[in-house]
Amino acid sequence: MLFDQDRQRGRGIVRSMTGVEHSDVVVVGLGPAGSRAAAKAAGSGRRVIGLDRRREAGVPVQCAEFIPALLDQELDDLGHVTRQRVREMMTFVENETPDIKPNFPGRMIERAKFDAALAAAAGAAGADCRFGAVVDNIAPDGRVQLNDGTIIRANVIIGADGPRSRVGRALGQINRHVVETRQVTVPLITPNESTDIFLSADIVGGYGWLFPKGDNANLGVGVAPEAKGRLKPILEHLHSLLVTEGRVGKEILGHTGGPIPVGGMLDPIGNLGDVPVFLAGDAAGLANPVTGAGISAAVISGGLAGEAAAALLDGAVDACDEYVEELADLFEPALRRALKRRQELLTYYQTDAAPTPAALRRGWIAYDEYWAA
Repeated sequence: MLFDQDRQRGRGIVRSMTGVEHSDVVVVGLGPAGSRAAAKAAGSGRRVIGLDRRREAGVPVQCAEFIPALLDQELDDLGHVTRQRVREMMTFVENETPDIKPNFPGRMIERAKFDAALAAAAGAAGADCRFGAVVDNIAPDGRVQLNDGTIIRANVIIGADGPRSRVGRALGQINRHVVETRQVTVPLITPNESTDIFLSADIVGGYGWLFPKGDNANLGVGVAPEAKGRLKPILEHLHSLLVTEGRVGKEILGHTGGPIPVGGMLDPIGNLGDVPVFLAGDAAGLANPVTGAGISAAVISGGLAGEAAAALLDGAVDACDEYVEELADLFEPALRRALKRRQELLTYYQTDAAPTPAALRRGWIAYDEYWAA
């Protein structure tokens, strides 16, 4: 026999005797975007292989772990991954009295559990989800090679492998603008139901945050790459300030960090040889350039990518164009506004001037000035 069925590794995955596997769809990355894509494609009856270099879904956590209430419309049963509810946003601009945005509902989640649940749902839909599977190369003809020598040939590729996407790089679609982040988990002394935002001219191209998680909180800072060397002292200063105010404890319970794409949407489709490719989530540049928020966009775009891949394989010749149009309709207006506000703030630093408190407010989503023309 030239081929045999490897039923232990997924529904209908075909493996050749030469180590080449064949599948309808291969999804690279099994975060929220990739797992949703795999679930949707597999749920449509397609053979799906999902690959993730991490050994465990969602680990390590590289996220502030807040999701907006909007996501309740996309996903069922978020209660088991919810650490606490958030009711409002409080914004601290320099040393001024904080401004409160009372209607800002959302959830603080356990991101590792969240990712694991989405990956489990993809597996339940029939996707062959493989963790610890490191993609070593994506060839110009669409062959996906793993570092163990396995080669996968698929009819469609979905790239959901984050801001430094290997799939996106193979297409020439690269996130060239990022924010660098650093975050610690600290004890929360004062119970809190708000996401606290810290805006300052010293935090170049970004902001600080304190997001409550019951007895603990995620405390972090994001800055433009040219200010990366100042990340640690800025975060240490913010931590010290909050300790002095009696809001958080001195103990550091964990560290994380990483890049967030802030350059706006890339071209989310392309071809490698005759293999159509879809990009979703951070790989498609869908994180908000001001807030850095990307989980909702990842979940939504991943689902759309999985549906589009299945439709394309069913003969819908306009599936790629419809995917682009849906992403544009859903995300481009917000991304365009955020890009404009981000550039306005960065212009101050380019002219050796510091943004004023008024400029900082105009650059943040909690203020009417942000939404003005």
